[in-house]
Amino acid sequence: MLLLEQESLRWILLGFEALIGLVLILASKSQPFPLPSRRFGWIVLSIALLLTLGQLAPNPVSVLGHLIILTGLGSFGLLVGIHHLIRTRREVLIAPFSGFLFCVGIGGLMVTTWPDLNTFEQWSGFAALVMLGGGQTWLVFRGLLIGRLPLAWSQAGMVALQRGFIDGPDGAIACFEKGWDAEEEHLNPMAYVALHRLNLFVGNQEKATEWLHALEDVGGEKGVAPEWIKAIHEALTRLDPQAASHLPTLGGSEE
Repeated sequence: MLLLEQESLRWILLGFEALIGLVLILASKSQPFPLPSRRFGWIVLSIALLLTLGQLAPNPVSVLGHLIILTGLGSFGLLVGIHHLIRTRREVLIAPFSGFLFCVGIGGLMVTTWPDLNTFEQWSGFAALVMLGGGQTWLVFRGLLIGRLPLAWSQAGMVALQRGFIDGPDGAIACFEKGWDAEEEHLNPMAYVALHRLNLFVGNQEKATEWLHALEDVGGEKGVAPEWIKAIHEALTRLDPQAASHLPTLGGSEE
């Protein structure tokens, strides 16, 4: 009976690991820079597949081994994810999903050793679990629920522009349309001026006028660094000098 319970628990943990990996891979498409979450998702999924193959071996990985692997993966993912979530602000998926891995791993390790702990250690473990739950709630709230990436979308838009991708779901216009935020108003003029120039470049005068009005409502081009505007003009000129001739001339900052 105990062996059957252990085997069932191993398969549940394998399914959990595979689910986290698949979600990271699929959800990475919604990120301005999908590579970090996609790579981590493939790491988690690959480990889950290897452990699944190991289930066919005479001595498969024990439940304790699975929990240790989850804890290690979660720890690594949290370091990477929090770095992106707080510092680079380019990605919001790795941290909360790594938190799930870490919480399940640590929680499972505590449960397996619970009978061997004294009263003080049990209360300390309970307090640690409460803290883990609070931290994971913050990660989900901060990353998945209110995660905003206006700066990252503007950066992704500039990368797409430099590569010559203007239209389409991953093009510069689509990225810059997500590159503004009501709480980070200093980023909005950068996105507005880019959208104005891009729509002029592709010949969409109506949209260009809309974004020009939005730009004027936040103070015009005075709130945008001349280097930013110059980089946009230069990238568009390299793509099509004739279409770029419809852009307004650069100001004195170009000199």
